Formats: sequence, structure tokens, C-alpha cells
Amino acid sequence: MSIPVIDFHTHPIKYEYYVGNTLSWIKDLHSAKKWDDFYAKYSDPSYFANYLRECGVDHAVIMADQCPIVTGICSNEYVLEYCRDHIELIPFASLNPYMNGNMKEEFRRLINEGFRGMKLYPTYQHFYANDPVLYPLYACAEEMQVPLMFHTGTSVFKGARLKYGDPLFLDDVAVDFPSLKILMVHSGRGLWYDRAVFLCRLHSNIYMELAGLPPQKLLEYFPELERVSDQIIFGSDWPGVVDIAENVTAIRQLSLSEDTKAKILGGNALRLLGISSSLP
Repeated sequence: MSIPVIDFHTHPIKYEYYVGNTLSWIKDLHSAKKWDDFYAKYSDPSYFANYLRECGVDHAVIMADQCPIVTGICSNEYVLEYCRDHIELIPFASLNPYMNGNMKEEFRRLINEGFRGMKLYPTYQHFYANDPVLYPLYACAEEMQVPLMFHTGTSVFKGARLKYGDPLFLDDVAVDFPSLKILMVHSGRGLWYDRAVFLCRLHSNIYMELAGLPPQKLLEYFPELERVSDQIIFGSDWPGVVDIAENVTAIRQLSLSEDTKAKILGGNALRLLGISSSLP
């Protein structure tokens, strides 16, 4: 059985609330399309699932967003409902330490409702990943063996604070929770590529996620990529990327072993999600 292609990083197009500059950026990126028509089509999960198939993608992680200062609000409830009748779509929740009180109990509730993981946004929510206030959440995620995604590196959106995006803060988390599945979203984009690779080499429970990075430059950014091939996860950052298929094709064309490319495009994601060969 062939390994499915999994895009570990997509956002719904429909938000309950968009910050103005974020919405303008997305509209400009997709300027070739009539926005109202584009918005209506991709708000339909069946349409998006079909688009994924056309791109050669079998499954995609769909992420909630709780960042009212920088990007906007896409609720956990909306994401869960969006994914409900589509096995191609994998729901990931989000919590904000400034908006949610008992994050541990809320995390447990969300996972029990059907979420497969969670994304946290340090640069947009303005916290350091090693803040002890988050440790009860991390302990719960480690106990339940549920992956946590952390935005690392730079951002184009106003209000983001880059100091919170340094992957080095995840070293404390990996040391204190050695069985916690940690994804460095964007792999330290722009400023900290070397730290991202070093953390992967140091901690087997840390993964580099490639969303927002031009695939044709991956070996320039990460000359040791093959060395950490068991810890690399493909993600597109749609709708922040125009064409997912182009990213998949570019990865297939890299000067890497076929085994490494299979791991990046889906094999590692299956293992991270705790699934042997295919998704239910």
C-alpha cells in the first residue's frame, strides 16, 4: 500500500473574524480569482476535499485560529464541523492562554470531541513556549499522545512579535516532556533554520514542519535535511500558498532519496498521528 500524502498545515478560508491586514493579504495572494466566488467555494468542505485530491493530497490538517490581535478567529467548533463528514480532513484545535482559563481541561475536552491535535501561536498570541503556565497542557498532551504545533520563525502579519518565535524555547519543553510530540511550524523560518535542525538532532520528539517555505530551497536552508528525515513534515500553509500541487511536485523533484521524500510527504505524519498505514 502506498503512503498517503498528508498536508499538515491548512487553514479554513472562512473565519468568524478576520483582522483587516490578514484578509487583505489573502485576497491579494489570490487576486486572479473573484473573491466572493473563491470564498464561497472553499467554504464548502466537499469542494476543498476535491481540490486536495486534484493536488495529489490524500489528507489535510485543518487548523482553528484563536489570534484576535494578529490574524483573527476561526473557532474550534467551526473546524470540527467542517471536518466532520470528510475523512480527508483532520481537525486540529487551538487555544489561547489569554482567552482560555483551564487549558488542560479544555484541551482534554477538545481531543475527546474528535480533534487530532492542537496548534499554538506564540508569535501571534504573545507568549514564550516554555512558559510554566502552559505545562499542565503539555503534560496532558504528552499523556494522551496528541501532537502540538507551535508557530516558529517570522510572520508577515502586523502585530506579530518575532521574539516569541525562536525555536530555542522548545528545548525546555522537549526536555521536560520527552514523550510530547512537538512540531516546529515553519521550522524557524527566516531567522532560525540552524536551530530547528539542531533541535531535531538533539530531541527525537521534535519535528520540523515545512509550511510557508519554498520547497525548491529546502536543501539550501537545511543542508542536513536527509540526516533528520524521520522528523520532517510536509505542510503547505494554504491559503497562504496559491497551489498545493506545485509544492508537492517540488518536493518530489528534490535531490533526496525516494524513502526520504515519502517520509516527508506522509510517512512521518502517519507516525506522528499514531496511525500505521492509512487514516480512518
